[in-house]
Amino acid sequence: MRKLVLSGVTLCLVAQLATAQIKLPSPSPGASVMQTIGTTDLTVTYSRPSLKGRQPFTDSFVPLGKVWRTGANAATNITTTTDLMVNGKTLPAGTYAILTIPAESSATLIFSKNKTVSEAEYKQADDALRVEMTPAEISDKVETFTINFSDLTDSTAKLNFMWANVKASADLKVNVSANAAANVDKAVADKPDDAAVLQAAASYNLSKGRNLEQSLGWIDRSIAKGENYRNLYVKSQILAKMGKYSDALPLAQKALTMGQSSNDGAFPFFKDGIEKSIAEYTSKVPAVPAVKAGKGKKKA
Repeated sequence: MRKLVLSGVTLCLVAQLATAQIKLPSPSPGASVMQTIGTTDLTVTYSRPSLKGRQPFTDSFVPLGKVWRTGANAATNITTTTDLMVNGKTLPAGTYAILTIPAESSATLIFSKNKTVSEAEYKQADDALRVEMTPAEISDKVETFTINFSDLTDSTAKLNFMWANVKASADLKVNVSANAAANVDKAVADKPDDAAVLQAAASYNLSKGRNLEQSLGWIDRSIAKGENYRNLYVKSQILAKMGKYSDALPLAQKALTMGQSSNDGAFPFFKDGIEKSIAEYTSKVPAVPAVKAGKGKKKA
């Protein structure tokens, strides 16, 4: 009877703790990993089960050939702020549940539109994307299930799943140029009268040789808010890029003069570039033919 009373008390205590939402240790603690690739932010949230003497991908523990939530407790989620290429296929921007189907020599990686899906509730009709991965053996045993990113460049990375002596990876890629251009256009749309935003947007387009006429309009609006050596120099570079060296030269010269008298601590970093541009523009401005003395006068 005493054991029954104690069991009842224990159950009541657990129920009270759950109702009170008190944070307690979990056998599969939650984790979050975030990575920026170029202009894209990726975040994975998941729970991390540990082996505790068990062997995964067996009939008794995370069986092969069956859908797995790729973690514990709740659905594993991934959020991408822009469209993302996964093994060469497009995953639209958004939040998805990650599931996998482990197999002997392959693993299916699934991105589900049902963000709270469990193994029992999974429906292939909810798939946003499916790709195949090839698992590989690793020498160092991973006790606690791990998801991370590696092999990072300015536009690519690998998404890795590691547990026990197995690692499976998916290749990720983002279109940095398209994303950056979209960010520039949105920034100007959001703040069309901000001189600094207009100058930065025009500078970005200039660096990419993109939409120069539009960029000229942006930098003119920035200059209208207040001339400085930076926006004048940007305008001179845009005009030069358009082949208008005669118009670009006086602007670069004015930028140099303004910079030298600006007391701006950053000007020395611009000075050499402005002087080189002036030399380049000067060499490309067509020479004005000299008028010969007496030319056009009638002989007496």
